[in-house]
Amino acid sequence: MGPALVTPHVLTVDAGIKDLRAADHLLHALAAELALPEGAFGCTHLVRGDRPRVALSLTLPSQPLLRTAQERLTGQGYEVTGGAPDAAGRAVVYPGVSSLTGTLTIAELLTRSAIDRVTVLGATDQPAPDARLMTQNHVRPQWNDGQLVLTAMPAAGGVLVPFEVPNPTPCCADHSTTQH
Repeated sequence: MGPALVTPHVLTVDAGIKDLRAADHLLHALAAELALPEGAFGCTHLVRGDRPRVALSLTLPSQPLLRTAQERLTGQGYEVTGGAPDAAGRAVVYPGVSSLTGTLTIAELLTRSAIDRVTVLGATDQPAPDARLMTQNHVRPQWNDGQLVLTAMPAAGGVLVPFEVPNPTPCCADHSTTQH
């Protein structure tokens, strides 16, 4: 379990958002509006069921910050509940995220941020500490068994890139409807 489930200073915000991009934008806006401290985490969680959506969780370093955030968010009309929706949140706001720009070594990424480890799709071993990761200024690790894990994939030029790209092409965007 990640900090979002271990600490009692967690709340879930349900804004009825349907996509990750909008959820990311809202998390950044809320982090700025609430002046979240460096130790805070903001994650997205896919909620399935009758009303599929993306919920947000905020993990705050103290009970007073949690109460203040809950009061302000509830006052703005958001549905706010205690705890996290699940243990597999996708971190958008986390310690060190602002320093993950450009191309970094894996060692730099791990030293600068709350990310615990990096895995590479299709590889059995973890990447070498001196392996380079081109961040594309979009690093979205996920909680996995209590660790914040970034999944990366090989890219041209011998570098790695985060598996999640900043501006994904929607499915079927390049498919033609013309039959040949």
